[in-house]
Amino acid sequence: MLAGLLAALLAGCSSPRPLAVGSQSFTEQVVLGEMVAQHVERRLRIPVDRRPNLGDTLLAHQSLLTAQIDLYPEYTGAALLAILKLPFEPDPTIALERVRLEYRTRFQVELLDPLGFSNGFALAIRAEDARAAKLETLSDAAAYKPGWLLGLSSEFLERPDGYRTLMRTYDLPLTAGTKGMNLSLLYKALADKQVSMVAVRATDGPLSAGDVKVLADDKKGFPPTQAALVVRADALARYPGLQKALSELSGKISDAAIRKLNYQVDVERRPANQVARDFLRQAGLLR
Repeated sequence: MLAGLLAALLAGCSSPRPLAVGSQSFTEQVVLGEMVAQHVERRLRIPVDRRPNLGDTLLAHQSLLTAQIDLYPEYTGAALLAILKLPFEPDPTIALERVRLEYRTRFQVELLDPLGFSNGFALAIRAEDARAAKLETLSDAAAYKPGWLLGLSSEFLERPDGYRTLMRTYDLPLTAGTKGMNLSLLYKALADKQVSMVAVRATDGPLSAGDVKVLADDKKGFPPTQAALVVRADALARYPGLQKALSELSGKISDAAIRKLNYQVDVERRPANQVARDFLRQAGLLR
């Protein structure tokens, strides 16, 4: 009896701890984290510990380095500039490989192939204004004589690939200056004409509504920000088959698809776990 109890205890000690899937504190990340968690649970039949809303890029990265989480979705632009403190790289392929190499050698973390979309900063105006003035690009906006009142978040203002990049590349005529506000208020402020332009994310859900026009970054001023999963190397070793399972998500999520997912959560108020499950089913990943 004692021998049987000892064997059971040893078996329990040898079983790997639950895989911890993290996400940053905004809708897109929470949806992606839930998508990863559900997919891994079904593919590998292992317990998954969900740890959403970890904060911003730097906090999520620190959670990864200290093994509080095993993986989370990240963006190549944020990784290159905010975490690695490396120079801007306009070529998305070079940026991806540079981040992959640095993460592997510095942190023992693997950057998997991109999920299929890019989440970078974007500048948006009211669709009616774009039609009236025939504005399609940020260069068009730079030549717009009435100028702009720009609504922006503290993140856009502070990050090196945000406001400074915008003004260095396009020198927008901000005749009415800028107006700082919470990310959640930007679209309402634009609709209510409190501002005439907002700095947003290219994958924001409200961009699916059709009453907002994203101005093309025609000079490629903003860095490529492909979304990809970053995973601790020891987690890949701990769970055989994990990398293959995660790689099944690579290339599956387009810009339009992630905007729709974000819209369903932010505007339609659907639970993130349901939105993630429906997407996995539609993508043929629930079998």
